[in-house]
Amino acid sequence: MNGLAEAPQSDRRPLVVGIGGTIGGPSSTERALRIALDAACEQGFRTRMFGGDDMAKLPLYDPKAVTRTPEEQEFVTTVRAASALIIASPGYHGSISGVVKNALDLLEETARDADRPYLADMPVGLIATAYGWQATGSTIAALRSIVHALRGWPTPFAATINSQLTKFDDEGGANDPAVVEQLRLIGKQVARFAPLAGLADT
Repeated sequence: MNGLAEAPQSDRRPLVVGIGGTIGGPSSTERALRIALDAACEQGFRTRMFGGDDMAKLPLYDPKAVTRTPEEQEFVTTVRAASALIIASPGYHGSISGVVKNALDLLEETARDADRPYLADMPVGLIATAYGWQATGSTIAALRSIVHALRGWPTPFAATINSQLTKFDDEGGANDPAVVEQLRLIGKQVARFAPLAGLADT
């Protein structure tokens, strides 16, 4: 997919980081996140996605740990370098998944950063997928609450996807063009608001 390969360190374009997916292979959540990230890439941003396989390598967050694994360090360092985030979670029992929450808990490592603690002033796009409509709304609400607690700015539009109805393919599309456009709008919004927040490179 365009924009999802590791960019060279010399690449000075601002960065959008995607966090989301499920353990155990490609999922609707991860495919939805890729569409949104591709849209941000088209707006001139480079992207990096932490999908289900990446999050599976993060140990359960221990706030008292004195060292961090290489995977934890990479995750925190990458988020620190980001101009915007897109977070996608499946709805599990009416809220976000454990692996997504564990990754977000790790951002406590940024609490004392002088330049930007947590996600302060960062635009954050949100995506929720669930097998049915009920969990999508509560999952988006949970994500918004977490982003607010981390001092970020949820973008005005959030995508809720009923995976019982919407089926994604391996080519970066879905059987419902309206869903694809909603996901692309999220990518465009984080790209649009990142410069307003003063986070994007000039």
